Amino acid sequence: MDTVLKEGIQLYRENRYEEALAAFLKISSKDVELNFDLAYYIGLCYASLLQYDDALVYLEQIITAGTDIARVYQCRLILAFIYTKTGRARLAEFELSKLLDAGYDSPQVHTSMAYLAYEQDKVDKSLSLYEKALELDPDNSTALNGLGYILADTEKDLTRALILCKKALDAQPDNPAYLDSLAWTYYKMGFDTEARSYIQRADAQLPGNEIIKRHLQLIMSR
Repeated sequence: MDTVLKEGIQLYRENRYEEALAAFLKISSKDVELNFDLAYYIGLCYASLLQYDDALVYLEQIITAGTDIARVYQCRLILAFIYTKTGRARLAEFELSKLLDAGYDSPQVHTSMAYLAYEQDKVDKSLSLYEKALELDPDNSTALNGLGYILADTEKDLTRALILCKKALDAQPDNPAYLDSLAWTYYKMGFDTEARSYIQRADAQLPGNEIIKRHLQLIMSR
C-alpha cells in the first residue's frame, strides 16, 4: 500500500479529516485498485467534513465499480444519509431499497427508512419499520428511540414510549436526541418536572437544534 495512503488512513481514523483529505488528494496513481481506495477514503473525508456534494462524487464511484460489496453497502448507507440531510428523500429511499434488494437486511437500513417515512407523515409505515429493526436487534438504540418518540408524539402508546425511550437513553445517557425524546414523552404524560429536567439537558447538549428548541419552549411554558 502507498505510504501516503497509509498515513492518510491513519489520520482519518484519528478523526483528523482535513489533514487526511489533504494527504489523499496529493496521491496520483494509474493503479486502478489504489484509485478506488482513494475514492473511498476521499468520499468518507468529504462526508465527515459535511461537504456532501463532493462526497457524492467519490462515493458513487465505489458503488458504480461494485468491486467491494462491503464498501458498496457502506457507501449506499452514507449516500442515503446525505440525501436525507439534504432533503432528497426519494434518492435516499432508492439507496436504501437497493440495500434491501441486495439482501442487506440490517437494523440501520430499517431505521433510516423509518425516519424517512415519518418525515413524510407516513406514521404507520414508520412504526412498522422501527418494529422490524427491533426484531433484528432488540437493543438497537436508534430504533428504540425512534419508535418511542413516535408512540409519544402521536400518543398511540405513552407507557411503551416511556419504556423504549428510557432504554435508549440508558445505552447513550448524553445523547441529545434521546434526552429530547424522553422529555417529550414525559410532557405528553403530564409529568412536567421530569420533562423540564430532560429537555434542559438536551438543550445543553445540542443548543440551537430547532426541534429541541420547540420542545423546550412548549415544556417550559406549561
